[in-house]
Amino acid sequence: MTLTIPLRVLSDAGVGSWRLRAFHCRYSAVLFYITMYISILLLGLISLDRYLKIVRPFGKCILQRVRVGQLLSAVIWVVMLSLALPNVILSDQPPRLSGGRLKCTSMKSRAGLLWHEGFNYFCQVVFWGTLALMVVCYTFISKKVYESYKASKSKSQAATRRTKAKVFVVVGVFFICFAPFHFARVPYTLTQTGSMASHCRAQHALYIAKETTLWLSATNVCLDPLIYVFLCKVFRKKMTAALCLRPFYKGTMESPTATSTQMEMSQMAQSNQLSCNGMSQ
Repeated sequence: MTLTIPLRVLSDAGVGSWRLRAFHCRYSAVLFYITMYISILLLGLISLDRYLKIVRPFGKCILQRVRVGQLLSAVIWVVMLSLALPNVILSDQPPRLSGGRLKCTSMKSRAGLLWHEGFNYFCQVVFWGTLALMVVCYTFISKKVYESYKASKSKSQAATRRTKAKVFVVVGVFFICFAPFHFARVPYTLTQTGSMASHCRAQHALYIAKETTLWLSATNVCLDPLIYVFLCKVFRKKMTAALCLRPFYKGTMESPTATSTQMEMSQMAQSNQLSCNGMSQ
């Protein structure tokens, strides 16, 4: 996705010939969108993985196996790329300039327009389904964290607020980055394919809204690494060790995929066990 952004900027800015725009419409734009939705699905899998690690840490769910996670990731890539391929193949019409500018939909056949519309509906299902999964997972995670603090009789309001922030910041960033684009995408796609009549001014307004919210979605590429830097101690230690060219020792902290929320819960569980042992003695 990141590699396609410079080409998209050049294309939208009108820099270069119509051939650059045609290449962007047929190949680069398709790759941009498909990698965005692959990242959305992978974020959903990460949320499910965190749910299983925190809420069901001792369960033997098949999804917690490394090989299964790798297989699911590979399946997502293969399926999404396969669904995107017709967008490339069916963009086989000779490029036609309109007002000195090439519109991507002008390169699509009738079948290509229908596939484009159907694929956008599918992407809507992917986004809203993933958002629902994340909300459910992080709601249960928050409940588990609250119960753990309550069981440990923690009086630290600051620690409670910090953990709540860690739990919900991922959902907040996900919603802010992607939701506006998906609100704007459907009406714009309907005007593209001719399924909804609109005046030129309304279509232009929808285009501006779609492009603006699309760049907001692209910022998620930058925000995801920052989330890991601020919320995951192991990730920070690994990054610091890599930048300082020092070896990283895992010790007995947590697995590479664990979050600092898991660490805090583990520490609380250990303190509860010690308290119980002390009372039994």
